[in-house]
Amino acid sequence: MKIEHYSFGKIIIDGKTYTSDVIIYPERVDSSWWRERGHYLQLIDLTDAINAGPEILIIGTGYFGKMAVPKETISHLKSKGIEVHVERTKKAVELFNTFQNDKVVIAAFHLTC
Repeated sequence: MKIEHYSFGKIIIDGKTYTSDVIIYPERVDSSWWRERGHYLQLIDLTDAINAGPEILIIGTGYFGKMAVPKETISHLKSKGIEVHVERTKKAVELFNTFQNDKVVIAAFHLTC
C-alpha cells in the first residue's frame, strides 16, 4: 500500500480518500478505528494491529501531535518484538512509505489534531 497524500483530516491510500482515523494493514485499511479515550492511545486500541503480527508499528499522533502515546504502551509493544515509531502523522506517513517494502508494517494514524 502507498500513501499518496496526507493533510489535516484527509489521507489518500492507493487512490482512495479517507477522512477518519485509519489503521493500515498490509492487505487492507480499517477506517473505523477510534480510541476508547480519544487522544490517549492504549494497548486495547491496538489489539487488532498487534494480533496481525507487525514487525514495525508506526503511530501517527495527529497533524499537531495531540494524541498521547504512553511510555507503557510503547514498552509493551517493544517487549513483543515490535519496532515502534511514534511521530506526528505527516512524518509517520513518510516513514510508512519508506518502511513498508522491507518488513511487515502496520500504521495507525490519527488524522486531525
